[in-house]
Amino acid sequence: MRLVLLGDPVVHSRSPAIHRAALVAVGIEGGYEARRVDEAGVYRACAEIRAGALAGANVTMPHKRAAAAAADRLDPAAAACGAVNTLAGDAGEAWGHNTDVGGLRLAGEWAGIPPGGMVLVLGGGGAAAAALVAFAGLPLFIATRRPGAGGALAAARGIRATEVAWEQPVPRALLVNATTLGMQGEPLPPGLVEEAGGLIDLPYGEQATPAVRQAGARGLPVADGLEVLVAQAALSFRIWTGCEAPVAVMRRAARGA
Repeated sequence: MRLVLLGDPVVHSRSPAIHRAALVAVGIEGGYEARRVDEAGVYRACAEIRAGALAGANVTMPHKRAAAAAADRLDPAAAACGAVNTLAGDAGEAWGHNTDVGGLRLAGEWAGIPPGGMVLVLGGGGAAAAALVAFAGLPLFIATRRPGAGGALAAARGIRATEVAWEQPVPRALLVNATTLGMQGEPLPPGLVEEAGGLIDLPYGEQATPAVRQAGARGLPVADGLEVLVAQAALSFRIWTGCEAPVAVMRRAARGA
């Protein structure tokens, strides 16, 4: 089984380690490689999937929207987000899936974040769109550094969300950081974590982000970026292989254990 990661950059990604370990754990012969590609490379990978040369692909920044355009069909989550993070072959077609949506929910369950309640999403890109879709139907709030962008993102997906100012806390809401803040050690704006009821923090690096450390110190339920990565990877793995993902193995690989 030949699998790839498509993006730019990809050198930092933990996905190859996660999926290689998972393939070994379930006894499937194959490989998973990272490809640094431009948009045209996404279309070439879809052609390889149609031809059976690739079993599937993960897609990361900045190509998730391009992957949605390149795919022959989209699952409901991918269609709702307008973005694809998982490509798989089906009857000679390249199907686009979005496991970011289910991965956010699953990571929250693993972290013991109570279902229901308010959600504050930070960000205006594809990750924020996935968060809006994941928690649609709950009382949603969104904040972006560019005024109006959050409301436009929600409206474009037919999701009701209240736009709030960038640094405005929503007391007791689940805080979903769908920005890159924290990847280079940056803190979130003051008051956001302090007022939150839980945290899902998508950025990850060699060390825990300031938001994760702060939320942990306050005793809040926390899903960090690696847990979200493992959750969406587990869902991708099931799509490609039909096997239940070896989550414990994948988690150790993600954390370099």
